[in-house]
Amino acid sequence: MAQVIVLNGGSSSGKSGIVRCLQAVLPDPWLALGTDTLVEAMPASMRASDAGIEFAPDGEVTVGPEFRTLEAAWIEGVAAMARAGARVIVDEVFLGGASSQQRWQKALGDLPVLWVGVRCESETVAGRELARGDRTIGMAASQVDVVHQGVVYDLEVDTTHAESLECARTIAEHVK
Repeated sequence: MAQVIVLNGGSSSGKSGIVRCLQAVLPDPWLALGTDTLVEAMPASMRASDAGIEFAPDGEVTVGPEFRTLEAAWIEGVAAMARAGARVIVDEVFLGGASSQQRWQKALGDLPVLWVGVRCESETVAGRELARGDRTIGMAASQVDVVHQGVVYDLEVDTTHAESLECARTIAEHVK
């Protein structure tokens, strides 16, 4: 049985909704941790810095060396929690595609992991992003394909026409 579920998809693709539904449908308690948690834990000064993480007006996201250092520690910490017995759902945005997945694979080592791609059409994520009101317009559409480049999944779901609960049930069937 998987100890870690890694959901990868662009901004506004529906990952957070799927995570909440997974926590409801899976029989055991699962911790939900994600890249948003990491960014929120960083000092505000790192959220607009060359060394940290920057969100450009067009939605492009760039990360610097200080972000990468903290991200590496974060990934190792999540892996340590899983090794200590916690079941963990990771809500991620692989901005680097395959290289992002490789960082997680290295840290997670031999832990049983279910890799899930969360896809959604560009028009749909753009609408969700606008409705959220807390994201840079254009970020979601710019991430639709790039986050999946070279990434290998055990399972993919598409939230364009499927609700979060339906996707969570599909994923839960693969956890057992």
